[in-house]
Amino acid sequence: MTPDSSARLVLLSYLAIGVGIVVWQFRRSGLGLSTWFLWVVERLYVPFMFHWRANRRCPFPGEEGALILANHRSPVDPLLIWMNNHLGERPRRCRVTGFLMAREYYDIPGLTWVGRAMQCIPVCREGKDMRPAREALERLKRGDLIGVFPEGGINEETALREGDTGIAWLALHAQVPVFPVFLRDSPTSENMVKPFYTRCRVKVVYGEPIDLSAYYDQKRTRTLLREVTDLLMRRLAELGGVSYAPDLPVAGRVNTTDPSHDVPRATG
Repeated sequence: MTPDSSARLVLLSYLAIGVGIVVWQFRRSGLGLSTWFLWVVERLYVPFMFHWRANRRCPFPGEEGALILANHRSPVDPLLIWMNNHLGERPRRCRVTGFLMAREYYDIPGLTWVGRAMQCIPVCREGKDMRPAREALERLKRGDLIGVFPEGGINEETALREGDTGIAWLALHAQVPVFPVFLRDSPTSENMVKPFYTRCRVKVVYGEPIDLSAYYDQKRTRTLLREVTDLLMRRLAELGGVSYAPDLPVAGRVNTTDPSHDVPRATG
């Protein structure tokens, strides 16, 4: 065998090994091809652009359903929450977190594909359609992770705005734990695109799950939903070391409401 033939054989062997590793990683992930591709891109993109770091390993459950509650500073926030959720206390597969997403963004060509791959739930701002809330509830009950930004839109202020009672509605009906996540220093801009190429240092602060079992058997009145929502928002504010200011004005809040206005206004 000539030296050239040997070199080609070695290169082909390396290529075969590389392809084998990629296929093995894909099959091991349990994700669909589109979702796995986005996960690989995110694993390279987020650490490089945002110097992602966290206070601890991700506490989200490995199999059960949970509601992820976070503040909302930037359009890149879902990427920051999804990052490294496979690195829990024990080795586990990467899990998709389906976020409630404003339909006007979901319907943008290109973002529709991303939204579907990430199992996002599109929500109309008018709040006349109950289907997104029902879908989120069903998915929580069957063991999915659902992410919600209860302030209803991007908030660049230090204090947290009033949370929508939909988070309490979902948590009490699904009876799943609520994990607060505070995002610190994620990039902001009046331009919705610029944060995606703004290099910065962000920190994700994971909190302990909030147990709402004491409220499960109570009648879900508007007063109770407001009480539970304020409890969740205050815990989120405490996690981030900021205040909770329900009187802050909210512009363009996304919402999905039934006639009694007791289900989520969910995310920006």
